[in-house]
Amino acid sequence: MGVADVVVVGAGVVGLTTAISLAEAGVPTRVVAAEPPSRVTSVAAGALWGPVTCGPADRCYDWARTGLAVLSALADEPKAGVHPLHGREVAATVASPPTWLDLLSDVRILGSGELPDGFVSGWSYTAPAVNMPVYLEYLLTWYAGLGGTVGYAAVPSLAAVDAPVVVNCTGIGARALTGDDSLVPIRGQVVVAENPGIEEFYVDHGAPGDVDYVYAFPHGDVIVLGGTAHQGASDLAPRPEIAARIIADCAAVFPALRGARVITERVGLRPYRPEVRLEAETLPGGRTLWHNYGHGGAGVTLAWGCAREITAAVRAGAAPA
Repeated sequence: MGVADVVVVGAGVVGLTTAISLAEAGVPTRVVAAEPPSRVTSVAAGALWGPVTCGPADRCYDWARTGLAVLSALADEPKAGVHPLHGREVAATVASPPTWLDLLSDVRILGSGELPDGFVSGWSYTAPAVNMPVYLEYLLTWYAGLGGTVGYAAVPSLAAVDAPVVVNCTGIGARALTGDDSLVPIRGQVVVAENPGIEEFYVDHGAPGDVDYVYAFPHGDVIVLGGTAHQGASDLAPRPEIAARIIADCAAVFPALRGARVITERVGLRPYRPEVRLEAETLPGGRTLWHNYGHGGAGVTLAWGCAREITAAVRAGAAPA
């Protein structure tokens, strides 16, 4: 079998979660990645639980249920960077809460007097929020405590990875590694600022098809402001004009943000695919390659559900279909 029965490729939230799940189940693993977690898309996420920009709806619903349970439990871990967060989503058109919100216990439709001027629909709820830089470091520490190791090196070919089982958690990198043209980047840019005391999240998705929208996710002393959804864009340097628009739009909702000190700006490429690819294929020599990518804007939400599914299949010795 070698040093590790399973090699997980990719050290974002999906890769680290998968490696932890396997290691906790007693499966020897190691992680190899081109970049550390501090430089991957996951670190740029907001991040609020919710299976958004992903499919298929039925499988994502089940994976999101698992993610909700795990993240809610982690809210009791002081170092995990996870906390319950209450807030509201609003719309300028007639809209209804997504069906997956029935997994939460306190969803409430907002009355007209609770909506900002110009908005006609809205709802409030409480869900786990994740401070991604803190959470990724927590996952690294968790994995190391299980005996896991993470090595950083370019992976030019998944077939060349030396392990009986390989798990492909490379996010948008899977497009080049697998030739999957259905996987496309959706560029997201955020501004991280000092939090002037905002305690609730806010999301305005804009009109259908909008590439710019408004959200604010407070995490204690910092607040993540967004956002964008530019499909097909792959530039990673923050665009100053977008940062200025984000700050202005968020300050219009929360005037206390005017003049708040900007700590940093982040850009990530959401790995969007019409359906998450969670399936296995056979590699030369009878080895198995699991694909676990295409989570769109829901990587942190779906990671635990997808990881549990792969872990169960690996432990059962399931062969590729």
